[in-house]
Amino acid sequence: MSQHAAATTESTDSEASRAFASDNWSGAHPEVIEAIARANAGHVAAYGGDPYTARFQEVARQHFGADAEAFPVFNGTGANVLALQAALPRWGAVICARTAHINTDEAGAPEKTGGLKLFGVDTPDGKLTTELVAREAWGYGSEHRSQPLAVSISQVTELGTVYTADEIRALADQAHELGMVLHVDGSRLANAAAHLGTTLGALTTEAGVDLLSLGGTKNGLLGAEAIVVLRPGAASGIPFLRKIDLQLASKMRFISAQLVALYEGDLWLRSASRANELAQRLAAGLRALEGTVPGFRIAQPVESNAVFAELPAEVAARAQAQFAFGAWPTQPGLYRLMCAFDTTEADVDALLAALRGA
Repeated sequence: MSQHAAATTESTDSEASRAFASDNWSGAHPEVIEAIARANAGHVAAYGGDPYTARFQEVARQHFGADAEAFPVFNGTGANVLALQAALPRWGAVICARTAHINTDEAGAPEKTGGLKLFGVDTPDGKLTTELVAREAWGYGSEHRSQPLAVSISQVTELGTVYTADEIRALADQAHELGMVLHVDGSRLANAAAHLGTTLGALTTEAGVDLLSLGGTKNGLLGAEAIVVLRPGAASGIPFLRKIDLQLASKMRFISAQLVALYEGDLWLRSASRANELAQRLAAGLRALEGTVPGFRIAQPVESNAVFAELPAEVAARAQAQFAFGAWPTQPGLYRLMCAFDTTEADVDALLAALRGA
């Protein structure tokens, strides 16, 4: 199966190609496609004045509390930039892990579009702690330093690890004591909640989070994310900035219908749990190779749908001839293997066989 093979319109699910490069490579969940089709009827008001967007507001409040206010957007980068831009003044800065998506994978959008300064902190596992935040939480009142006014964490982190509710609460308490807001890049929040066996609200509103970038595309949506303001007053001007930042959908019903399909029931949990379970199956197979292949080991705890493994270059290259997965850019020899909602047991077993054969 070629790395770049694509399923044709005639392909069945069993014949369609699979990859482990990213959960972004997966298709849209059939229930989401059905929701889009149902929304494609008649005329409704544009720019969010439609019943689907109103329903998503209700759904968001069911998960995140009565004060939550949701703003559908097109993509995760837009959600992150817009949320932080709305929360901070021009002189504000954001403390984040150096591996954070806003720091490494958004092409400078927080700086160029949002006008934000990022203070990246080295972490062993992608997770910030209060001690690590304190390294950059200084210089308040000095006109010579951007003022640290937000902490942003990724849930799940870019290394596949998960913050517990207690860890988030500690960061929120520290941030609030220093006059900062706590933002969560929740592109894989569902995977974290599934791993911990808890609710979305327990990892956000109940833990003191102020702003959330709520993910969808990595969990089976065709293309939809949202900003959720969890604490009133934590951000201002989002309706205006959403237009300025090119994130206001005219036919918002199709964005909101996807979010409703994912979060109104348990589709978010079913899909995330499925991806997590397949990652555990993959990790179990990989652990069987540890100690038998020199230079082969699982490098991070497997707490989501990501498996980070150190592989000999020749083993990785041979397996990549059959399956797409990527080398982690900041650490030679480290590879990320991602499972998605539509990954199957057969996919995982075939990848393990390719690695054993290599």
